[in-house]
Amino acid sequence: MAEALDIALTPAAAARVAAIASRQGKPAILRLAVEGGGCAGFSYRFGLADAAEEGDLSGDFDGATLVVDEMTHELVKGGAVDFVDNLGGAHFEVRNPNAQSGCGCGSSFSV
Repeated sequence: MAEALDIALTPAAAARVAAIASRQGKPAILRLAVEGGGCAGFSYRFGLADAAEEGDLSGDFDGATLVVDEMTHELVKGGAVDFVDNLGGAHFEVRNPNAQSGCGCGSSFSV
């Protein structure tokens, strides 16, 4: 049995995913991936997906779906993806309880 997704997509992030997907004529599926690199060791990558891939974990949130691979799930589990629109700009942001440190821009972290 597949492990349940333990990463949330906030209502603000779900609404933004749905809006972007609608404009691009794609399904409202956001893929979150963690890659090696960035100034703190790992970096987050976001992108629209056409569908979940084999081995992905996924969850539905307010009309949008979040998909992650197993490695990303392990590094971000217990966290949440949010969409922030403030004076610093508009962007997706990961609140990751597993991160020991991060960079100033919030796009990379270390465990």
